[in-house]
Amino acid sequence: MIVREIEPVILIGGASFPEGQVNLGLRHAGVVIAADSGADSALEHGVMPKAVIGDFDSISQSARAAIPEAAQFPDPDQETTDFEKCLRAISAPLILGLGFCGDRMDHQLAACTALARHPWQRCILLGARDLMFLCPPSLNLPLPEGTRVSLFPMGAVEGVSQGLQWPIGGLNLAPDGRIGTSNAAVGPVHLAVTAPKMLVILPLEMLDLTVAALGATVAYWPGPATGSGRA
Repeated sequence: MIVREIEPVILIGGASFPEGQVNLGLRHAGVVIAADSGADSALEHGVMPKAVIGDFDSISQSARAAIPEAAQFPDPDQETTDFEKCLRAISAPLILGLGFCGDRMDHQLAACTALARHPWQRCILLGARDLMFLCPPSLNLPLPEGTRVSLFPMGAVEGVSQGLQWPIGGLNLAPDGRIGTSNAAVGPVHLAVTAPKMLVILPLEMLDLTVAALGATVAYWPGPATGSGRA
């Protein structure tokens, strides 16, 4: 582990994100980490990253000069993305990811894959309008009635639900089969899934509620470091 924190952290990637989103993240996290050229974005938004992790193929020389060398952790591995490098190097109760859901569609799809590959991490990715995270084994979301709830499977997965307009109980979901986008809450939502394969996508306005819900759940997927929880 390069970063060990007992409080949530912000992780900034190289894609663009709305002005003010750093301040939105800082309501929940006080430490900022950058993934490669996310260091440039962090500095442009007025925050100094505590650590920069990545293969350093896109960070600018000016950012490298501005950030203490002791806070720079280059990793030349070309088999993983910079986001994945960060997920395997951070230990924190929650990661808020900015700059991973914009600009390039292939990068956004790679970020979705990274969430599924690192299910022990509790990580919320923020987009311009939505947020996204991997569903833990069970989760309670006290969503207002009418809230859009999209469930997207990254692999074969089943589950049960309460509080959804179209329940998922008894369904086999898969990316090349049935998916669960554009559902809606009819009240507080409970989800339970059989595998770490289900992405939950909500309106960005539900961030505070989502942070609280993920922090309250005791159910989480096993991690490689401990065999029983977060790395």
